[in-house]
Amino acid sequence: MIASPDRTPLPREFFDRPVLEVAPDLLGRLLVRDTPDGPIVLRLTEVEAYDGENDPGSHAYRGRTARNEVMFGAPGHVYVYFTYGMWFCMNLVCGAEGRASAVLLRAGEIVEGAELARTRRLSARNDKELAKGPARLATALDVDRSLNGTDACATGDTPLRILHGTPVDSSQVRNGPRTGVSGEGGVHPWRYWVADDPTVSPYRAHVPRRRRS
Repeated sequence: MIASPDRTPLPREFFDRPVLEVAPDLLGRLLVRDTPDGPIVLRLTEVEAYDGENDPGSHAYRGRTARNEVMFGAPGHVYVYFTYGMWFCMNLVCGAEGRASAVLLRAGEIVEGAELARTRRLSARNDKELAKGPARLATALDVDRSLNGTDACATGDTPLRILHGTPVDSSQVRNGPRTGVSGEGGVHPWRYWVADDPTVSPYRAHVPRRRRS
């Protein structure tokens, strides 16, 4: 008999560790998004680590800005950014306050509330594609910049929280280069995923955007 996932909230101490420890340990954890229409629960299957000012691929590499302010705050908070003028992506801040490291939530399996996620992801061909990629994940969970700075470790009513879930055995964790990261930051094997999970997004190397003539 398969045990039910642990619904205990993850404490702030879980996130108050180096980003390369937190990232793979997030696989199998449950992300709960409470919406006015009901909850959506996602099991994390793919993440990427970003190491702040030590990492050319990080938004915080060149220091603190209005956009990345949340990354410099306390661990366990949500950092949401807008990209390509159309998509939101969601991260969880980790490490000591002031370090600005974070984990991008790249993909997951919707285990509760799939009917709500489908209304936001009409182009998904099946439920495995509902949150297959960081922008799809944020769309399926109705995440936008209004949730930037949310404390995912808060007690009581909160729109986003992380539960213990069922951690993935290390033998089932894979890692490799991060998707779409250019330059020096592109060589770090800081993308982590659950082996052979159908909700994991395909790897894509960085492709420079062409300037319009």
